[in-house]
Amino acid sequence: MATDKLKNAYRLFDAANEEDPNVEVWEGKEYPKELLYAIRMTKKLNTFAPEASEALQLTARCQHIRRWEIPRESYEMNRAGYLKWRQDLKKFHARIAGDILKEVGYSQDMIDQVAFLLEKKQLKKNSETQTLEDVICLVFLEFYFEPFSHKYPEEKLLDILQKTWRKMSEKGHKAALELPLSKDSLELIGKALKNS
Repeated sequence: MATDKLKNAYRLFDAANEEDPNVEVWEGKEYPKELLYAIRMTKKLNTFAPEASEALQLTARCQHIRRWEIPRESYEMNRAGYLKWRQDLKKFHARIAGDILKEVGYSQDMIDQVAFLLEKKQLKKNSETQTLEDVICLVFLEFYFEPFSHKYPEEKLLDILQKTWRKMSEKGHKAALELPLSKDSLELIGKALKNS
């Protein structure tokens, strides 16, 4: 049962993401890109982990909050630049989400829990961080991998799939294999797993 605070936080997270100038069309309707991503994260969390804590529900909804403000192109286009961008994004998301959670009336303890999850601390050790990572990977595989796969050579795609798979739990793997993926995507996943 969603609390009033949770609903208010969602409303403010969504208002922040509605300002995304990038749009994505889904089922004939245009959405600000990060708003659609946030909605997909919540839906996936609700089916994958319906018993998720309030902290995890909040984190899933704000995981990419205002991401467009720190574009990948503003960092060096190499591995070091990519890693720095990812680290800076996590802190940026935690700061914006924290301000909204404070405004809604959440305790510092809850704000700290959400920041901990947004920064993906203790992956593979902390069950909530792991659940968040599983949901992120499932959303990526279901909605973003297919368009992504048309842009890169197979070798790079197999590497990305293997890295994605390594981040996931057994429960995540099982859910991934039940996703409504295209024949091409399923074949690539099969190949990636065989070669991993």
